[in-house]
Amino acid sequence: MNAQQIKIMLELQDAMNTKVTADWRARGYEWYRAIWVECAELMDHYGWKWWKKQAPDTEQVALELIDIWHFGLSILLQSGASLDDISDKIQSELVIATDEQDFRLDLEKFAAATLGDRQFHLGLFARLMAGVGMSFDQLYRGYVGKNVLNFFRQDHGYKDGSYRKHWHDGREDNEHLVEVVLTLDATKAEFKDELYRALVARYQA
Repeated sequence: MNAQQIKIMLELQDAMNTKVTADWRARGYEWYRAIWVECAELMDHYGWKWWKKQAPDTEQVALELIDIWHFGLSILLQSGASLDDISDKIQSELVIATDEQDFRLDLEKFAAATLGDRQFHLGLFARLMAGVGMSFDQLYRGYVGKNVLNFFRQDHGYKDGSYRKHWHDGREDNEHLVEVVLTLDATKAEFKDELYRALVARYQA
């Protein structure tokens, strides 16, 4: 984890929120509500029903955690704190470790804390990452990848319906994204720009 990567994510989140609503900070959106609803979806992917056989879908759980990260960053940005202060907070509080054997209990603690004060609890979120073996690098790649793809879709006709979700080889854009992300160096400051250019090249092939 480094300050540069955290700053890139904060800037991407601000840019995406601004693209959707120019004055988003002044709107007071209930980001906390989006988080606890995602928690419920996440629980379904992990499995909780004792009356039927269920195996945790950790890949889907990881994707839901990345969605929650989007909303969490929005809460931190909406607080009005500077990027440097938010970055310092993330670096000090995002300690990826847990002493809880049951992931579902950690998830319930996180959801309860979110509902309790409507804030984003980095330490509790980090416990969820640890519970499914997610590293900061995986969070970063997954977050930047999804964010860049969202921008790419908007720039290529998603709003007016002209965007092609299935590309030249019949595969969805998400599949191309996963492949491209793995070929790039996520530690470089240009990671998001290189990713965007790689998507353009594939889309136009």
